[in-house]
Amino acid sequence: MDTLLALDHAILSYIALHFQNGLLTAVMRFCSALGNLGAVWIVLTLFLLARRKTRRCGIIMAAALLAGVLLGEGLLKHLISRPRPFLQFDDLTPLIPPPQSFSFPSGHSLSSFAAATALFSFYRKPGICAFALAAAIAFSRLYLCVHFPTDVFAGLILGITVGLAAYFIGNRVLDRLHYARLR
Repeated sequence: MDTLLALDHAILSYIALHFQNGLLTAVMRFCSALGNLGAVWIVLTLFLLARRKTRRCGIIMAAALLAGVLLGEGLLKHLISRPRPFLQFDDLTPLIPPPQSFSFPSGHSLSSFAAATALFSFYRKPGICAFALAAAIAFSRLYLCVHFPTDVFAGLILGITVGLAAYFIGNRVLDRLHYARLR
């Protein structure tokens, strides 16, 4: 674990030393804000739910987001209780107001990749754009020194897993509900 923590710290230090600048900081703050409480994904989900043609995708995205919150924020953050990077290393300074919750996994990454995976499962081109936004949101958490790389990577893996599970399980449930309604 010490080796992994040292690698996490080295990556964050490298980003802080070689990438941080005024313009990029503003962009990264904006990207991170889009992911606050899953805001951008919730807005997109509501848009999809409002249209009959995209409602199934909206339902699956909503399920993925809900499952991600329950798994990440509700269970894993409290079970693992990992402190934020700036609390462990004096040379790392958060570039946004310091989050008060635990660090592992990254909720921004988990919700972003869960929603992007669900969207991609229905619509490839918009899904690719969603993955690009999810990656930007995830990287912003490293750039702003509020997550370790392993937090973000775990959020990515869990998000994709949750998104796929929501897609496969949700479609089965929706198909059965539709079939039951026709009988």
